[in-house]
Amino acid sequence: MPAKKRQKSTTDPRRNKTLLIKNALLVATMDDQRRRLPNTDIYIEGPRIKQVGSRLKVTADRVLDARDCVVIPGMVNTHHHLYQTLTRNVPAVQSAELFDWLIHLYQIWRNITPEGVYVSAQVGLGELLLTGCTTSSDHFYLFPKGQPGDLIDREIRAAREVGMRFHPGRGSMSLGKSKGGLPPDDVVQKEDVILKDCERLVSRYHDAERFSMCQINLAPCSPFSVTAELLKESAGMARRLKLKAHTHLAETMDEERFCLERFGKRPLDYMASVDWIGRPFWYAHAVHLNDEEIKKMAETKTGAAHCPTSNLRLGSGIAPYPKMRDAGVPVGLGVDGSASNDSSDMLAEARMCLLVHRIRSGVKSTTTDSVLWTATRGGAEVLGRDDIGSIEPGKAADIALFDLNRLDYAGAWHDPLAAILFAGAGHRARWVLVNGEIVVDGGRLTRVDEESLTRRANKISRDLVNAAC
Repeated sequence: MPAKKRQKSTTDPRRNKTLLIKNALLVATMDDQRRRLPNTDIYIEGPRIKQVGSRLKVTADRVLDARDCVVIPGMVNTHHHLYQTLTRNVPAVQSAELFDWLIHLYQIWRNITPEGVYVSAQVGLGELLLTGCTTSSDHFYLFPKGQPGDLIDREIRAAREVGMRFHPGRGSMSLGKSKGGLPPDDVVQKEDVILKDCERLVSRYHDAERFSMCQINLAPCSPFSVTAELLKESAGMARRLKLKAHTHLAETMDEERFCLERFGKRPLDYMASVDWIGRPFWYAHAVHLNDEEIKKMAETKTGAAHCPTSNLRLGSGIAPYPKMRDAGVPVGLGVDGSASNDSSDMLAEARMCLLVHRIRSGVKSTTTDSVLWTATRGGAEVLGRDDIGSIEPGKAADIALFDLNRLDYAGAWHDPLAAILFAGAGHRARWVLVNGEIVVDGGRLTRVDEESLTRRANKISRDLVNAAC
């Protein structure tokens, strides 16, 4: 592997050197004690939290008056397909299951352009920031023939510009329709091309240091779109370079039947056979797992990205999240792609998680504490981070503040932390900080013009869908 020319994460010159969040109504620390601290201050120097306490005797370059605000650690999104923000709410697939949904949308996605990748990433990441998410992974596996090979570079630039802590996945598809896979042949790549580009991205962008703003993971798409050889090579590279690795797994019964017919194994057993199990790996969805498989994931510390909204939207099922969580499987939340969720609203995803499991697992199976832990500390564990996910000295100053002094929270102050999940008509945070920088101020993105970005995205979206007609 060549000597690294990694581009270090940049900080915005507008960043305050010191910042004080003063007199918050409630701070949910999500530290090991899971403390709820009323009337609390948080003092920040540069990218890190320095002090947490009441009536701190400090001065700061900027002070945020948080008297009516619930403060939580920035949430962590463990699964997304940012390019899909351009294909939300497509009528032809509003009532389709996964395989039919994919087959139709591939005909649209095969026309994606570098501009579309960049703009869609800004849209999705901006929406995440606005709803209190400060770290996001992405699973980008679509490389149409005729397009340049630097599409993930465009996403990384978009993340840097909006101010998001980013874990892009170098996705891949090598098993096209002509070889028994699902995707069209003109959006898959040869394995040597995939592996070479993985090494390029890691060399250029991966930063393993504390408070890193960019970490690359390897992300073959799924058992039905890549070969066993590519899975094995990717697993070996992930271990060799100390990277995380990600794929879809056990999302639908169709996938289970595919794996049984093609490999003679259930999806998790198949992944174990290609060395894709253990701490470096995490799976999106993990809907159709039995108790023995959950136990195996817990024992090996193989992670899961729970995407309840997408799973409901596509009729895929309800993942055994309470069982996974209680067994010790590392579990985080994921909004999934905006073509199967139609939103990148992280707080809405947490609310969906809170409610949906009460049908199958009982009303007491999910609480606001357990869900917010999954959305913060759980996601940090899945991504292999110990510097984010909680509000305590020494951790990154990734923080979301939600103002309860609004009509839609009136009457919900009996439990301010629960209010942000049970109540509220809008999920925009008042302030969001990433590495100590204010990236959402007064409910607006600070680095991006939202109206201009919206117009640009809508034009690209129309052109993309019309090109497939």
